[in-house]
Amino acid sequence: MSAAIQTQQGALILDSHKLSYHMDRVQAWEAGERIAPVSVDMSLTRACGAMCTFCYAMMQESQARSSIKTSHALNLLDDFATVGVRSVSLVSDGESTLSKAYVPFIQHATSVGIDVGNATNGWEWEPEKIEQVLPHLTWVRFTVAAGRPESYASLMYKGPEHTEVFDRAMAHIRYAVDLKRRNHLPVTLGIQMVLMPHLKDEVIPFAQLGLDLGVDYAVIKHCSDDEQHTLGIDYSQYLGLNDLLKQAESMSSCQTKIIVKWDKIRDGDKPSYKRFYGPQFLLQISGSGLVAPSGMFFNARYSKLHIGNFTAERFIDIWKSERYWRAMNYLASPAFDAQTMMGTLPIQHYVSVALDNHAKGIEKIQPTVGPKPLHVNFL
Repeated sequence: MSAAIQTQQGALILDSHKLSYHMDRVQAWEAGERIAPVSVDMSLTRACGAMCTFCYAMMQESQARSSIKTSHALNLLDDFATVGVRSVSLVSDGESTLSKAYVPFIQHATSVGIDVGNATNGWEWEPEKIEQVLPHLTWVRFTVAAGRPESYASLMYKGPEHTEVFDRAMAHIRYAVDLKRRNHLPVTLGIQMVLMPHLKDEVIPFAQLGLDLGVDYAVIKHCSDDEQHTLGIDYSQYLGLNDLLKQAESMSSCQTKIIVKWDKIRDGDKPSYKRFYGPQFLLQISGSGLVAPSGMFFNARYSKLHIGNFTAERFIDIWKSERYWRAMNYLASPAFDAQTMMGTLPIQHYVSVALDNHAKGIEKIQPTVGPKPLHVNFL
C-alpha cells in the first residue's frame, strides 16, 4: 500500500486503498458471503452546469437528467445504515450541489452514522449552503481543471472569456477554508486537477493555486477514458511528465500538500486484473437513481448490468435481490475481462488490484495496526 501523506490533520491516503481497516468485509467476501459495500459513490442528480472536456460522465448520456426527490434520498441513507454502508461520496455523474436533496441528505447521513464526502465544481456552493453542510462533511474536493482563470474557463465552461466561473469557485473555496479555520472543523478541503498530457503547462499554476487558497491538498490525477478511447488519451505520454510532476510535489508547504496519484498514472490504460471484485466493496449509483456496479457501466450499452433504480424500489431490496448478485458474480467471473470490457482505471481500481492480488495469493491484505488514517471509511 502506498505511503500516506502526512497533513496537519493526520495521515491522508489518496493513491491507494484502505481495505486493511475493513478486514471484517474482506474476510466475509473471502468466505463467499454477500457483503454490503463499505462505501458508495453516487450523485443526487445528473445535472451539471460545467462542460468539462475530461469528464467521464459525458460518455454516460443514456441516463435521464432528473433530480432525485429528497424522500428517496433519505430512504436510501436509511437503507445504507441498515445494511452496513460506512460512507458515501457525492461524486459520480452529476453536480449534487444542484439538488434540493443536497443539504438534508448530508445532514441526515450524519444522524445515521454514515460519513459523507463531496466533490464539486463549487459554482453553486454558496456561503449559506456551505455553512449548512461543512460541519457534517468528512471531506470536500473541488474540481479545478487549471490554475489560471482563462485555462480553467476553457476546460470547464464556454471559453477563456468566461472567467466568472473561476472567480465564483475560488470565492466559495476561500469561504470554506476560512469557515473551517474559524470553527476548527475537522473536514479536509482539497482541489483536484484531472491531467490530460497536453495540459502539462497547467501543472505548476495549479499547484501554486492550491498553496494560495490554503487548502489541505492539491491532487493531480490521470484522466479516465472508455474502452473506445473516446477522449483520445495517450497514456504513454504521462511518462514524460514525471519531472514536472515531481517539481509540483516539491512545492508542498506545511499547510498544503501537492499530491500526484503516481500509481494510477503509472498503471496506464490496462489494469493488472481481469476479474472485477471492487464493486462489491465500492458501489456506484448514478444521479438518475440507477444502481450499477460501476460508473463504467451507466451507459445503456451495459443494460444487462443495470440492477435497479432506488427511486422506484428500496435499495435494501435491490441489494438483497438475485439480480444484484448476478451482476457482481459475473464481474468476478472468468466471463468478464476488465482489461478489454470496460474503461480505464475505474474508481474501484486500487481496491480491485488489492482484492485480485489477495485472491491470487500474490499479496494478502493484512489488518493494519496503529492510528487510523483520515477518511478511513472511504476506500
